[in-house]
Amino acid sequence: MLSLDCFSLLIIALALSLDAFGVALSIGLNPEIKYKSKLIFSGSFGFFQFLFAFLGSIAGYYFVTYISSLPEVFGGVVIAIVGVIMINDGMEHKEQCILFSRKMYIILGASVSIDALVVGFTALGLIDSISSILMYTIVIGAVTLIMSLLAFVIAKHLKKISIVARYADYIGGIMLVFFGLKMMFLG
Repeated sequence: MLSLDCFSLLIIALALSLDAFGVALSIGLNPEIKYKSKLIFSGSFGFFQFLFAFLGSIAGYYFVTYISSLPEVFGGVVIAIVGVIMINDGMEHKEQCILFSRKMYIILGASVSIDALVVGFTALGLIDSISSILMYTIVIGAVTLIMSLLAFVIAKHLKKISIVARYADYIGGIMLVFFGLKMMFLG
């Protein structure tokens, strides 16, 4: 069976966390997003990366042939829709941003983590020890949590640039739309 060295595991974890990083950066540009929401989003991203990688690993290779392209398309559609809604919110200057809906923590957390199912199916699903699978997937979740927090820190500094602050909803929304399209069409 398969065993991963620390470097390979870190590379896989970083690759999986990049979706969450991009989405967190986009969300973090919203001037109304509070520290608590940033922590919840980061926790959601990390948790769902862990959960989906773990579930994919447990399910193993049985579903690989049926689901291999679906995760990117589904996740991309969800993220692109959220981006369009953010742009629309920016145009309408709504009092309550869609990002503050409790459902969004789950929806975005799950949508950026669907690719972890495929990694679980293909790579981690070949590991024969549940304890190893658990350890590997915890590392994946932790790296995603850290990368999401880092994205929010970077966004905080980007918001200090006046043009970024003025058009944050548009910039964040456009980034999410492009990110969603990339996930749908480029995998």
